Amino acid sequence: MAAMKDLIVLDLASVGPAARASRLLADFGMQVIKVAPVRAKGAKQVDPVFHAYGAGRGMRRMRVDLKAPNGRTLIRHLASCADVLIESYRPGVAARLGIGHEELCALNPRLVYCSTSGYGQDGPYAGWVGHDINYQAVSGYLACTALDADGIPALPGATIADGAGGGMHAALSILAALLERTHSGQGKYLDVSVTDGMLNLMSLYVDQFLATGEETHPGSGVLTGKYAWYGVYAARDGKFVSVGAIEGHFFRNLCKLLELEQFADRQYDDSAQGEMREAFRTRFLSRDRDQWVALLAAADTCIAPVLSVAEVCSDPHLRARQNFTSALHPQRGEFEQLAALLAGSARDTPQHVVAAPEHTDTNEILRAAALSEAEITRLRDEGCIE
Repeated sequence: MAAMKDLIVLDLASVGPAARASRLLADFGMQVIKVAPVRAKGAKQVDPVFHAYGAGRGMRRMRVDLKAPNGRTLIRHLASCADVLIESYRPGVAARLGIGHEELCALNPRLVYCSTSGYGQDGPYAGWVGHDINYQAVSGYLACTALDADGIPALPGATIADGAGGGMHAALSILAALLERTHSGQGKYLDVSVTDGMLNLMSLYVDQFLATGEETHPGSGVLTGKYAWYGVYAARDGKFVSVGAIEGHFFRNLCKLLELEQFADRQYDDSAQGEMREAFRTRFLSRDRDQWVALLAAADTCIAPVLSVAEVCSDPHLRARQNFTSALHPQRGEFEQLAALLAGSARDTPQHVVAAPEHTDTNEILRAAALSEAEITRLRDEGCIE
């Protein structure tokens, strides 16, 4: 997006929600600079696998030793001419390093400084470490998922906390702060908590409880398995069909095509759900998944196939929507990856070439930040940059 091409993002995080936010911002056209620890000193770090987080699409990268005073001074200099800084240290660490939001926003009042963390910068859980499953747990999400055979909440199939609760939450907050800056001239400090983002995704159930005292559990509501017409059924070939016939006219269409019209006027009859569920189960087992899709999907019944990841990547609809693009790896050759999520914008961008693990754009970045060749050489000789 041309409107964002001059915005500079300094990303001090490597993986997780912050990396997902950076991927979105780079796809939006911002100049994202990924800052990783130096390798020479054996810094503790996590390098994403080559295909993760867009494989560095649209980003430049450099390595800086933040344990060295001159390394921290360099970050302060880069932040002074950046529009956005993203970090994901544990609460308080950035400030102890001298690169916290108070110091950097004083140097650059227009800076949008975004801290991403699991539980936020304050509160009783701020010091906890965690991962996706933990944030799903604390937000109430896991308690509303279906139970496995042992009566334990089933593991979700995707890292929705990192992706939506954290990455999209951070990117959206950054965009809002940049828009506000166009009017105020001032940057902003953003305390992005993955758990807060997950809680927002749980708004239907949380707002319901706050307003009525009614709590959602597996099997207690429309969307958590109470009714036979909202769930997943096995087909004859061992594949699955999802059913979401909430509206009455869609439900009646489904009953008609399944030849189960005895249930057409009993959609919300609690006493009929067991019998209805068994009838649906038996009927769906009578044909293969794709046969059911051919019969039902286009007939206003709210069904869809449960696709494997491999099937997703070859699905004709998702292909027609240009959800995939190609990239080039220096050793592995050409491969595909998800395209930028840019509704309404052209996706025909140049093919991304994955940089070799040891590659950095440090000199180019520092020259653009007005450092002299002598200063760059000195920092490199000191081991502050790679």
